[in-house]
Amino acid sequence: MKTDTDANTVTHPEGQGRYPASRPVSVETSPASLSWTKAEPASLMERVVDPKNMERAYRKVVANKGAPGVDGMTVHQLADHLKQHWPTLRERLLADEYHPSSIRAATIPKPKGGVRQLGIPTVTDRLIQQALLQVLMPIYDPTFSESSYGYRPKRSAKQAVSAMKAHVTAGHRWVVDLDLEAFFDRVNHDLLMARVARR
Repeated sequence: MKTDTDANTVTHPEGQGRYPASRPVSVETSPASLSWTKAEPASLMERVVDPKNMERAYRKVVANKGAPGVDGMTVHQLADHLKQHWPTLRERLLADEYHPSSIRAATIPKPKGGVRQLGIPTVTDRLIQQALLQVLMPIYDPTFSESSYGYRPKRSAKQAVSAMKAHVTAGHRWVVDLDLEAFFDRVNHDLLMARVARR
């Protein structure tokens, strides 16, 4: 990887799999965004837009593939889009002026009949969501219940089954499998975001 310190441009050599070969990816910086490197704590959003965090998020979004959102952009077009728009996008995030795009509605069949409604964000929004997740997960995950296994790093359904078996072996007679129908459609977002802000 070659870095041009004057232009803050990073070029990845052929075969690295990060960005398309020999394409520079510019990362604009400002005094405010660099202040945390001088022994001052970074704001959460500065940590989100940090180049290393964004590169990890980019790789994850590209690896996950997925359908385009309302703007029609594919994951393969994301690198070129970021080359052109990242400085503005970054400044909007730091200024708390970023607004996600609309969600594209889609349906997929359920294994046991019926359909599941999906909301597909744009690739850019998925990138920002992933970058946020990478910063917030280490803050929140240690506070979650030890009995919680869903959608958490280094936890799986197999571990949940093993825990259930251990409880039964210890003499417990009941196991409850709970799924809240359409939780994300119905959750009170004001209350949810107030809890996020509190922490």
